[in-house]
Amino acid sequence: MLSRRGGIRAQLQSNGCSTSTSQLQPVLCLSSCSARTLSAAGRTFVTTMGRALRPQRSLRGIKVLAIDAAQPFDYEHRMRQQRSDECKLKVGIVGFGTFGQFLAKRLVAKGHKVIATSRTPYEEVARKLGVEFFQDVDDFCEEHPEVVLLASSILSTEPVLRNLPVQRLKRNTLFVDVLSVKVFPKQLLLRELPPEVDILCTHPMFGPDSGKGSWAGLNFMYEKVRIGADPKRERRVENFLKFFREEGCNMVEMSCEEHDRQAASTQFITHTVGRVLGTMQLRSTEINTKGFDALLNLVNNTTNDSFELYYGLFLYNQNATDELERLEKAFDTVKKQLFGRLHDIARAQLFPMEDVRSAAAGANGNGRGTNGNGYAAAAALPAAREPLALPAGKEPLASGPANGTIDV
Repeated sequence: MLSRRGGIRAQLQSNGCSTSTSQLQPVLCLSSCSARTLSAAGRTFVTTMGRALRPQRSLRGIKVLAIDAAQPFDYEHRMRQQRSDECKLKVGIVGFGTFGQFLAKRLVAKGHKVIATSRTPYEEVARKLGVEFFQDVDDFCEEHPEVVLLASSILSTEPVLRNLPVQRLKRNTLFVDVLSVKVFPKQLLLRELPPEVDILCTHPMFGPDSGKGSWAGLNFMYEKVRIGADPKRERRVENFLKFFREEGCNMVEMSCEEHDRQAASTQFITHTVGRVLGTMQLRSTEINTKGFDALLNLVNNTTNDSFELYYGLFLYNQNATDELERLEKAFDTVKKQLFGRLHDIARAQLFPMEDVRSAAAGANGNGRGTNGNGYAAAAALPAAREPLALPAGKEPLASGPANGTIDV
């Protein structure tokens, strides 16, 4: 006689049946037994109130399934996890300096596997970031990263790439550069890498200073230079770009040539102005304006970058020289405007009658009078005043005007 459900479990175990039960009513399931067997088994019944049970015949072929049995994973969760795992990349960073570490930290935070190599030993820094570091570049390549991200300086990119044992990588590896110039690495990668290697040229238009918080709204430029037709390789590129898209970046697809043309007028000029102001050693004051604070921020953001980076922006962008000349001419123009106006005022006080005659000549049809410097004569300025006399007892300077000083 079995008096409780524990007895049912023991009986079922002795008969080789499943014993998964719960506090709810068990469910009898037909496995391989016939209807006659089930009918015979029906004479033995089970109650949920713990009442006495009749002796049971063998229940071989009958399984007891608890309707509330714990499920280790639900289907939707497994599918989401599988899709998420498919989007994770194994990224190998070549050049683990400031910018390489900056990108690695975000990549690891998003669940990507990151390895790195660099001439400088960064084992301790990499360990803290959750990155596996390889001092030996051969060992690095034998890890077969799906994506090789070139984050070296502009000046060292060519020797670094040539010393990379590409033959140890998978033939369809994706190479990505993040340099601040684009035509140079595009031509270099096309020339040095095997034709079966994929190439993606990118430029995150921000760095560790401007991107230390959220990346939302920050520009990310890219060009798919060479991507194989295999759907898996296309998905790999999209997964890499998806990382920046999900971080909130404004994704800008643009040719490398167009990037360099625009960057010369934006990034290079920004760095140039910041470095020029940096040489002036500007200091914050008690009466700063918002504009001056912005200039100080510009100086800090640009001078924190190495001079090698700035020099690379100049050397490897053929548009930089033109922009530098334009900046110099613009400065000269503003300077001439300032000194030209100053000379006009001084001349108006030194030679008031000459300015009147020049103005009259301009009014007679000869056009607006000029002072010889290419700027408007004093006719358009306020009426000239009498020169100020020297204080009593003072003699005029030998090289100055005989009748007094200049009122400037």
